[in-house]
Amino acid sequence: METADWNEDERYLSIVTAGSPQELKARRTACQTVLLEQLNVIPVEEWMCRVNAMHDQIARTAVHICEAQMKEAGYGLPPCAYSFIVFGSAGRQEATLWSDQDNGLIVEGELDGLKKSYFEAFGAMLSDVLETTGYEKCDGKVMCSEPLWRKTLPEWEHQLAGWMEQLEWEPVRYLIIASDMRHVAGSIELSAKWKEAFHAGFADNHKLAMAVLRNTVRHKATLNLLGQVLTERFGDYAGGFDVKYGLYIPLVNIVRHLSLLHGIQDSSTLKRLEHLAELDIYQHLEEIRRAFLTALKMRVNTPYTVEDGLLASSDYYAENDLKNKQLRSELRESLLLVRRLHKALQRQLRSAERRQP
Repeated sequence: METADWNEDERYLSIVTAGSPQELKARRTACQTVLLEQLNVIPVEEWMCRVNAMHDQIARTAVHICEAQMKEAGYGLPPCAYSFIVFGSAGRQEATLWSDQDNGLIVEGELDGLKKSYFEAFGAMLSDVLETTGYEKCDGKVMCSEPLWRKTLPEWEHQLAGWMEQLEWEPVRYLIIASDMRHVAGSIELSAKWKEAFHAGFADNHKLAMAVLRNTVRHKATLNLLGQVLTERFGDYAGGFDVKYGLYIPLVNIVRHLSLLHGIQDSSTLKRLEHLAELDIYQHLEEIRRAFLTALKMRVNTPYTVEDGLLASSDYYAENDLKNKQLRSELRESLLLVRRLHKALQRQLRSAERRQP
């Protein structure tokens, strides 16, 4: 089944007509069943496209349901244009079937009492609707229910500029989260203006690029001195490998850093790699792409549990699955590449810090 056929699948289309969070959840689980049948049957990048197309349609439908609920609650229609945006793996179009919420709102114009009261209630209600639909609330509170991630466009521009000036660990961490922003629903013009403000702040800003690099080069040790894969020694996941933070996130971070250096505005890791390849200045991009596909493949195949139709996973690859020789070889090769790239970036950072006045 091609992507077009998937988008026309009746289970996918049924998402659009869901009239309540409960209906939306039921249609999500029906879609999920089809997707699980296709896992490891079609290429992982195509499978991820289908999963994220589902997530996007659920989010757009949740926005419409939320608007209707706000009207029923006496708030009326939205007082102005707004944009619903996503960050994290959703922003990169790499969300799994168990990813949680990472989202925000951009509100048009200057803030006034009406906008404040409407969107404060709207953000909280939308986050609840998404939770009912099966998206857990984000532990880091990157959600439209939180004031930090729900702002008017002028407020957002001021906040982004503030983060870019501070250059400390926490504001730079927020900028890194923000760099994966992607528009999903509402006013695409607001999202475009937000992106323009974000990338303008990075243009020729070497201090900011270095601050992002400082955050990028920290990562979890995954290989021992002999180049053997390090697995968890204790706890619930003893013998398992942390795919998310051991392989997937380091690759995402490296590609993101290079993309920000060159003003690449795509948020998908694979699309960022395509744009970097067009520059024809970096080696190892094809190796990075292969390693990233290995990371995706492993990430979507981590053991999961099902509760009330919804999936949950620890992001740890099971010890028994790691006994597969081909997989272990691909994993080791990918981790050796990550280690080489991190060492090169660490040298680059030390050199830049030495040159600072």
